[in-house]
Amino acid sequence: MSSATFYKWRAKYGGMDTSMITRLKELEAENTRLKKMYADERLKAMIVQEALTKKF
Repeated sequence: MSSATFYKWRAKYGGMDTSMITRLKELEAENTRLKKMYADERLKAMIVQEALTKKF
């Protein structure tokens, strides 16, 4: 492991105990899931908006 990796890890997780690290990982996973959901819904909204603006 490089020293840069060590210091980066220490800056991120330095003062945490295992329960806090577990909670952080859960929150990161939830955040990723929510971002994906938002992107999907935004795409759907853009498709509907495009369909409504087209003239038939």
